This record gives sequence, structure tokens and C-alpha cells, in this order.
Amino acid sequence: MSKANATPPALKMSAEEITAFLDEEFPQIHLGGRSFIIEEVAPMAARMRMLYHERHIRPGGTISGPAMMSLADLALYVAILAQLGPVALAVTTNLNFNFMRKPAQRDLIAECRLLKLGRTLAVGDVAIRSDGEGEMVCHATGTYAIPRG
Repeated sequence: MSKANATPPALKMSAEEITAFLDEEFPQIHLGGRSFIIEEVAPMAARMRMLYHERHIRPGGTISGPAMMSLADLALYVAILAQLGPVALAVTTNLNFNFMRKPAQRDLIAECRLLKLGRTLAVGDVAIRSDGEGEMVCHATGTYAIPRG
């Protein structure tokens, strides 16, 4: 069977299950209030929203790079969890960011797709856009190490 006709892998966790898992295992991401919302998980993909808040702003009035990095890293992790189930010890081994334009002062949307999901590594990319805008403000690629079960 060719890859074009291959059946997409079934999801092991829903957006709601991943949210509950993150709330339990990583409550620190909500210090100061919830910023990250999982909007959708799909085979080898995830869509997340980072709510606009002044705590994400850097001097000059734009959303900070570290805030966008957090969003991209979390989107990759969420896409992996959707495919593999609750793997708390999967860790980021590489992140690469290209900041392309100044984001608008509104929510950011991250669309992640996993390019490869192997037994020990997952590789993906993330496109981040200001809500309601078509052009990317940031593009990220990342690799996660997956612990052997």
C-alpha cells in the first residue's frame, strides 16, 4: 500500500484528555492564569491558541519570542501526546525558530504537523499566526526524544 493511501494513525488522546493530563502533570504552565488552549488534535497534527495577555509582551509592544517559543514547543508536545498517549517524559531535543514578522496584539494560533513519528524521535513543524491573519509570524521546527516504554 502506498503512503498516499495509508490510513492515518488513530489518536490515543483527545484534546480534552490532553488538557487534563497537562493540568495534572504540568500545572506550572498555568501560573498567572491559563494562556494555552488546545483547539484541535488530528492525526499527526494539533492546533493551539495562546491567549493574548500583557505578560507575553516584550519592550516595544510585541509578543515576546519566548512566549512564541513556548507555544510552538507545547504544540509539538500536544501533537505527540495525541498520537502516543500520556508520555510525560518525552523531551524536547531541538527547537529552531524563524521570526518572520511582528505579531499583532491578539491571540496567536499555532498549527503543528508531525513530519516523522518514530520509536525514539518525533520531528515536526509549527506555523504561528496572529488570530485572523494569514501570514506567519513565526515558523518553528522541533525534535522530541521519546522514552522507550
